[in-house]
Amino acid sequence: MKTRIEAVFALGLLVGAVVFPTAVGAAQDGPVRQWLKERRLEKQQNAGPTNVDANTQITSPGDYSSTLKHGGRVRMYRVHVPATYNPAVPSALLFALHGGGGNMDYQADDARYGQIAQSEREGYVVVFPNGYSKRANGKFATWNAGKCCGDARDNNIDDVGFIRQIVATVTRQMNIDRSRIYATGMSNGAMMAYRLACEMSDVFAAIAPVAGTDNTRACAPKKPVSVLHFHAKNDTHVLFGGGAGPGARDKSKVTEFVSVPATLSKWAALNGCPASPRRVLEKPGVYCDVYSPCRDNTKVQLCVTETGGHSWPGAEKTRGEPASQAISANEAMWDFFKQR
Repeated sequence: MKTRIEAVFALGLLVGAVVFPTAVGAAQDGPVRQWLKERRLEKQQNAGPTNVDANTQITSPGDYSSTLKHGGRVRMYRVHVPATYNPAVPSALLFALHGGGGNMDYQADDARYGQIAQSEREGYVVVFPNGYSKRANGKFATWNAGKCCGDARDNNIDDVGFIRQIVATVTRQMNIDRSRIYATGMSNGAMMAYRLACEMSDVFAAIAPVAGTDNTRACAPKKPVSVLHFHAKNDTHVLFGGGAGPGARDKSKVTEFVSVPATLSKWAALNGCPASPRRVLEKPGVYCDVYSPCRDNTKVQLCVTETGGHSWPGAEKTRGEPASQAISANEAMWDFFKQR
């Protein structure tokens, strides 16, 4: 039914463009243009990514998939290039890290995370790396974020080296602004983002972890890295106050997670921020506190939602409790990144 309605609507636009070209042109400046843009993006996503190798120059918008060999293993990742990408202009780059048991395609699902649509709105390139998986298709993957998680941790997979190799490859293939490389992630992916900030502060200017705390074994960043952390008070997997919650099916594959307050205090100290934060946002369902000023114009910020459980704030689709709509993690993190 939806396809038939969309076809009729599209036919109406075509007829209108012939009979009333001026009126339709004016309409396309508003809702119609947005509808057409969304349909083009949906078609592009459904078509699947184009396979490219590490030596291919990426000069056109679209979705690409690649593999590289690292640590004796073939590793996978996806790249989304927005419609506004111009090879003559350096672009910001965001690494989006899936949660434990997910994969790169799961993180690229806009209904769950909305990061491709956000990339289109803001004009940055986004990379979706695939964690370590025993399966050839890359599903049920995890990240070695230190004390967590799963097979990636248990096999001591060099995920930091893997990400560093992707950075080297993508910055050869595209015009990337090396001062604007960021990372975000969900759950185990958020924990991996913290490890990247600890061990790749020469690359990442800022991170925005969602529903995952800093569980690194060691952390000695060479320079400050800005942090914007999102967490629900009622998270059932990574408890706000620390520990693995009832949502963790097999606790041997995780850890007793560090608490959210301890994580933020740690990074405030690492970045030379004041010990106490100040409230910068408070509205129904969410508040945000910031530690600043910090060294090198960095910030450490925490946004806490009242509800949402173990989910991505602003997401349309979740596995469990509906995500909080009190704040959009994508919009808030990109506003934060643009200040770095």
